[in-house]
Amino acid sequence: MAKMIHSMIRVLDEARALAFYEAAFGLGVVERLDFPAFTLIYLANAETGFELELTVNKDRTEPYALGDGYGHLAVSVADLAAEHARMEAAGLAPRKIVDFAPDGAVIARFFFIADPDGYQIEVLERGGRYL
Repeated sequence: MAKMIHSMIRVLDEARALAFYEAAFGLGVVERLDFPAFTLIYLANAETGFELELTVNKDRTEPYALGDGYGHLAVSVADLAAEHARMEAAGLAPRKIVDFAPDGAVIARFFFIADPDGYQIEVLERGGRYL
């Protein structure tokens, strides 16, 4: 059986990306691998063993085009309203909280936030299948 261990995204500004992921999700650097043409930075927190890999290509000067294939990363939190308020207070610009109830019963509560490179992150309240 395969075990999911990380997801990789390319970022333009390493410092800005690290500051965002620390402030928004408490992700810190687990390992940094520096090579002549690029740097790989693995981020994680105590909530999970899953890591986010940031790739910084050293010769890159233009923002990445995300294209139409990327969807989003997702994280779960215990108190959605508190996290939303905390991110707003930190100036991170989370979008509005949504109660997703396609058949009348709420099956998920969430909001989206974009990182400095435009990657979308869904923040879900823990419950049901979103633990």
